[in-house]
Amino acid sequence: MIKLEEVKILVVDDEPDILEFIRYNLEKEGFKVCTARNGRECIDIAKREDPTLIILDIMMPELDGVEVCRQLRATERFKHTLIAFLTARNEDYSQIAGLDSGGDDYITKPIRPRVLISRIKALLRRSPRNKEQEQSSVINVNDLQIDKEKVMVFRGDESINLPKKEFQLLYLLASMPGRVFSRQEIFNHIWGSDVIVTERTIDVHIRKLREKIGSDYIKTIKGIGYKFDF
Repeated sequence: MIKLEEVKILVVDDEPDILEFIRYNLEKEGFKVCTARNGRECIDIAKREDPTLIILDIMMPELDGVEVCRQLRATERFKHTLIAFLTARNEDYSQIAGLDSGGDDYITKPIRPRVLISRIKALLRRSPRNKEQEQSSVINVNDLQIDKEKVMVFRGDESINLPKKEFQLLYLLASMPGRVFSRQEIFNHIWGSDVIVTERTIDVHIRKLREKIGSDYIKTIKGIGYKFDF
């Protein structure tokens, strides 16, 4: 796992009170924090500071968060930088647009400090900078062990037999805990963009997974898709 002292977080929001609130809570946890008040400033500071994670407000004047994300992802340097969007609670369209533009997750306002820290740590666990996780084909979560090479799932001493598509779906979600996958992303990863399946297909696979591994791991994000959490 990346050490906290190695993590630099860039927080971007046009509201000074929110910037200060997030900065205070992140620095209290030991993170290094820098801030920006608009999208253009964000891009300039990101180039200078090379943050591990960018927390980016969706709704900003001049250059909104979605466009900032697109511009950052268009450059090789920021293709794998973690980006989490800040959204108002009911901005479903903004959340989907943010994920489609290359965002890794979103955090809803009003911000709760413990939830904020939990989401950030979940994002850091799957960071490309975490070389140990990248090299491992085995994911261990509580009593679950998901072995990609063996295509096997274990819960304690019990083995759980999963059909190929169910295993691929579970591994995809568990490999990036806390990351919200839209249904379209899941279709593309598991079935391929040339295969036509309905939303009902993925819902059935999720239901069967919950029956086999327990209902607490896979969360439904209404109107968007699913994520693996614990």
